[in-house]
Amino acid sequence: MGVFSMAFTLTFLGTGDSAQVPVYNCLCAACERAQMDPTFKRRPCSALLQIADQQWLIDSGRMDLVERFPAPSLDGILQTHYHADHAQGLLHLRWGVNIRIPVWGPEDPVGFADLYKHPGILDFSQTWQAFESRFIADVKVTAVPLNHSRPCLGYVFESADLCMAYLTDTVGLPSQTRAFLENKPMDYCVVDCSEPPRQHTPRNHNDVNSALAMCEGLAIRHLVFTHIGHELDQWLMTHADTLPAHVMIARDGQVLTNASVS
Repeated sequence: MGVFSMAFTLTFLGTGDSAQVPVYNCLCAACERAQMDPTFKRRPCSALLQIADQQWLIDSGRMDLVERFPAPSLDGILQTHYHADHAQGLLHLRWGVNIRIPVWGPEDPVGFADLYKHPGILDFSQTWQAFESRFIADVKVTAVPLNHSRPCLGYVFESADLCMAYLTDTVGLPSQTRAFLENKPMDYCVVDCSEPPRQHTPRNHNDVNSALAMCEGLAIRHLVFTHIGHELDQWLMTHADTLPAHVMIARDGQVLTNASVS
């Protein structure tokens, strides 16, 4: 695969589940490790997409967005859904002035808190239809439905030399989404994997078994787990070497870039 004609970078701003890591008042090995070593902390699941000179957030659960992204550095937000841990950062960001920030998300009549009533600088008008495509610079972005307790979308990014999917929050995949992805050889597929292997079917988020099962049969070069809980981190401390070789565990601050795809 050749060198990209345009810079494309995905940076994980957060890789944790709703409790984050360390979990408040938890004394498990994974939480104690994160208390002692900040490199093991996991903040609300989100990412920064940089394409050419544009910057787009994928989800907005971090509460420090105003400090991290001074105006007018954000071009827009790709919102997967409106649970608090993915949307709470919008509550402060909206009160800016003199700019408009598009928030492209699913149709959800409930939204989050009073954001629809008092959107401020946020523009929620451009909701996605299932499998609708739009362009950010020369990268095609397609919204794909996921299995969650609220309307939820994943995003597939395609340029001349790259295909990357970002699929959280979900348990498995709807049949139409799976059929769509079966025709997409992916360099990276970032998926929700919140829990260690369970004996029962998980609810709302994948465990290791369901995350691997939902990707079985898809052409994925690098499978990247995110939305990780402390119990999974504890399991990984002794079982990471049992995962397939193409599986990566995302960390806060980790960067996926087209330069690493060859």
